[in-house]
Amino acid sequence: MSEAMVVALNFKVKSNPTASVTVCDVPQASVLERSRVEMADFRDSYRAPLRDAGADVVNLFHAVFAHHPMWIKLLLMARNGLMRGLGFAAPTATEILHPNSQASYVVGDTIGVWPIFSLSEAELVAGRDNGHLDFRLSVLKSRDGAGANVVISTICNAHNWFGRAYLWVIVPFHKWGVQHLMRQEMRAGRM
Repeated sequence: MSEAMVVALNFKVKSNPTASVTVCDVPQASVLERSRVEMADFRDSYRAPLRDAGADVVNLFHAVFAHHPMWIKLLLMARNGLMRGLGFAAPTATEILHPNSQASYVVGDTIGVWPIFSLSEAELVAGRDNGHLDFRLSVLKSRDGAGANVVISTICNAHNWFGRAYLWVIVPFHKWGVQHLMRQEMRAGRM
């Protein structure tokens, strides 16, 4: 059997073409503050099946957020350059092109481009507080009758008109982007 056929067969075994990313509520099991969730100016959550129930949340974070296609990286760098020009904290081009990766993480470390606010075996919460809005990104492993899942949730709390305007512009891209990245990682067999 040729090497290309073996690779193709391995891909089919690893990935699940019938699996999908579904919209869901922010899980009650999340450590995200319920008051922040309920009062959020924007929130969303997406669930996808895990092929490895023992997957580490840090590895799941990297699986989804460390494999952006170059065109997404370029869009992020343009957005972040504009945000820095307006005086807001935003990742640099170097941080986008070469996301940090460590052997282990603790609360306060930076994962990818965001500080970690909470870290346990079941959930990683990272995010950023800015003058215009605060956001949190949760990567949560969960179990249900169908097996193990990963749920990626985002909540944003705007502080002013600029934060609300920013959300109005970015939310459609965010919704599509997170689902796209999760599907991409499922196809690649990293989730």
